[in-house]
Amino acid sequence: MDKDPNFIIVIGRQFGSGGRTIGKLLASRLGIDYYDTELLKKAAESEGVSPLVFKDHEEKRPSVLKVLLQGAYGIADNFHTVPLSSERIYRLQNKIIKDIAEKGSCVIVGRNADFILRDNPKVLSVFLHSPLETRAKRIVERGEAKDIEEACEIARHHDRRRESYYNFYTGEKKWGLASNYHISLDTSYLNNEEVAAIIINLAKNKLIMPEEKENNNNKTQK
Repeated sequence: MDKDPNFIIVIGRQFGSGGRTIGKLLASRLGIDYYDTELLKKAAESEGVSPLVFKDHEEKRPSVLKVLLQGAYGIADNFHTVPLSSERIYRLQNKIIKDIAEKGSCVIVGRNADFILRDNPKVLSVFLHSPLETRAKRIVERGEAKDIEEACEIARHHDRRRESYYNFYTGEKKWGLASNYHISLDTSYLNNEEVAAIIINLAKNKLIMPEEKENNNNKTQK
């Protein structure tokens, strides 16, 4: 498969919809790199900071109090001695996402990657969702909740956090809206292999193959 120029598949997802599993499956099928929490680790390492400092910034909007304290007094997040504001961490993460996109084809899950790379013509943005009860069952199966009721609350909590994070840093209330992505898929209607097949087919036709089609057309015209 031709990987030049690079193509990027970015995935937004509701909690428990299988985004991470499907992202890894896509990367494996396409033979490209996969990134999610690794972004935070890379951000920490590039600044010479322990990844633990970044833990509380994982797709979570900073509190109003933190923003005010950091802006007025330069107080560090979590009162650590490392003066990294939430805004600085987000800017650093943006830089890493853009650097990753330039280095090679990959799959990126979350981290507002669809917005950060919105001007890149070789990006396919995907949003994965499914009914709450279906996601709750998956969460229980993963051992992250003791029952469906608890799993539903966990899913709602993470979804609210992801939506707030997205809206806060992008300035747009578009998280989860189908019109904000190239494709939105219900993972309860399709299994992981079927979801991956649809995304790969779309990527091949829209991101990877267009140059080859154009070359073939030019040859035909000659």
